[in-house]
Amino acid sequence: MKTIIYTLIFAFTLQLSAQDPILQTDDESIEERAAKITDKYDEQIELDAKQNILFKKKVEQFLQREEKIRANYKGKAMLNEIKKLRIAETMEMRNVLTRPQLELYKKLKPKIQPLGYVDEKEE
Repeated sequence: MKTIIYTLIFAFTLQLSAQDPILQTDDESIEERAAKITDKYDEQIELDAKQNILFKKKVEQFLQREEKIRANYKGKAMLNEIKKLRIAETMEMRNVLTRPQLELYKKLKPKIQPLGYVDEKEE
């Protein structure tokens, strides 16, 4: 009986620790966008399985932050904030990618994840 109780407690504890409340959103489109972006990079950079998971998770985190920026800023201020965010994203990718992969990532990023533009009328 003790074994069953301990097993249930252990399984329940693992389930709770696996959930990251900061990253949980109801917006499935961010997950889908992160998967598409990761796939585009993977075609060129050739991520291994572990890198793919970590890369996708990082992209999701930064897409969520970008959505908040887009909701709170307009015009050039929005682009400036997104640019800062993209620089931070590149810095964090150093922990996921090898040096040659990171260099290729930096070259591909403007094509795969363009910053955007500001309509002069929106300022």
